Amino acid sequence: MNDGNNGNTPNNGDDKNASEPSAALLSGTASDLSHHAKSSDGTSGTSGSAISPIFQGSSSLAYIPGIDGSGGSGTPGYSSRDKLLSTLEQLLALEALDLDTTLNRANTLVAEALDCEKSDTFLYDPSINSLVAHGTSNTPMGVQQRQLGLGTLPLVNGGRAAQVFLTGVPFASGHQDQDPEELPGIKEALGVRSVINVPLEVDGQRRGVVQVDSSQPDKFTQEDVHFLQAVSRWLGMVTHRAELVQQITQETAQQASRATAEELIEVLAHDMNNYLTPLGGWIGVLRQRAHQEENELYIGPADAAYKSLTRLKKLVKDLLDIRRLQYGLFTLSRQPVDLIELVHEATMPLQTSKLRLLLQVETEDELRMHADPQRLQQLLENLISNALKYSPAEVPVNVTVAKEIRMDREWATITIRDEGPGISEEQMPTLFNRYSAGPESTGLGLGLYLGKNIAEAHGGTLTADSTLGQGTSFCLSLPL
Repeated sequence: MNDGNNGNTPNNGDDKNASEPSAALLSGTASDLSHHAKSSDGTSGTSGSAISPIFQGSSSLAYIPGIDGSGGSGTPGYSSRDKLLSTLEQLLALEALDLDTTLNRANTLVAEALDCEKSDTFLYDPSINSLVAHGTSNTPMGVQQRQLGLGTLPLVNGGRAAQVFLTGVPFASGHQDQDPEELPGIKEALGVRSVINVPLEVDGQRRGVVQVDSSQPDKFTQEDVHFLQAVSRWLGMVTHRAELVQQITQETAQQASRATAEELIEVLAHDMNNYLTPLGGWIGVLRQRAHQEENELYIGPADAAYKSLTRLKKLVKDLLDIRRLQYGLFTLSRQPVDLIELVHEATMPLQTSKLRLLLQVETEDELRMHADPQRLQQLLENLISNALKYSPAEVPVNVTVAKEIRMDREWATITIRDEGPGISEEQMPTLFNRYSAGPESTGLGLGLYLGKNIAEAHGGTLTADSTLGQGTSFCLSLPL
């Protein structure tokens, strides 16, 4: 479901109905509604002398006057105030289930209160530019509407519901079959003769339309229009509550699913580690023997198996490190470290004739700090490997080491710059999240998450700067 109007619905503050119910009727308290339902002479209902401007146009859209306190629908002697308060009480008592179920029940209550044949709550879906019935009364006409596929109303097709949504001005008619602006499916296939459409606001945004229909001409009164306007405010609150419950339910289910998956991954990582240790020993023996005997037939496969096993062991190590971070068991073995020497050690194994690295040291000072050399090397090797993987073969990856003064303290900065495809603006906010991998990535999205945590464990930072199509820079900053 879409929250808010996403900029696709118009501002509903410009078009005001000159004969709207008072603020008390549209407010959210039952006491105000009860007070408004009584006229100045103590009787309930609205004056029959005034006809709302929404009933205007041709004679087919004119409203028949003569409204009395009993209203034009519902049980005789059952006042509008009692009907309204009873409906609101039942709406508030609805259990917040999924959105469609909640709105189906709410619209059935509205249809019963107005003694009409159908009630709908249409919500705007910007992805298809249409009003979609997320709630329809459980009535024969409601069932017929679903069967005819009239639960989705594209705005481009027009119709009174679309008009009310776009303008925010309510509409009512007792002779809808004579309205040239109405959709044929409404007045012909469903046989609608009387209709009321009022805009629906959810959390302060116009989100759709509430519509009631009857096959009887002149079914509804002006009082029914006011009733539906008041009810629509409460339907907006019911919708908002149902959407929040649905969102929380989905998020809880996703969290539970992720927690289960992470537990499974941890168990598999531990079990795989137990198998990889002896497997590595056997592959090492076979590789060593192939090289000693200079057996070209086996040297290539043995080297390839060794490299694959090394990558697999790294993946298992990363998975286990993730769990240690979650449980607060991630520790550092600090010792004096020369960062320049550490960068040399990290770049040398990755330097080949095809994969070029340019190392620049922009300081003559020693860069020493107390750090965990294995963790920092793990971080650097991951950053450099990624840069080499995504950078064009003929373009070198630049690794720059420098010293800065920040807030009267010396910092070492290690920047890895590639000229690869870059990272999209949409992906940047989640780049360092766990299991965040780009569309072209072949990994699980663990390296940058671990790298950021390693940097922060040393009191430093790991940041990224990228423009799509113009390469990427990662900067590791560490306090000396």
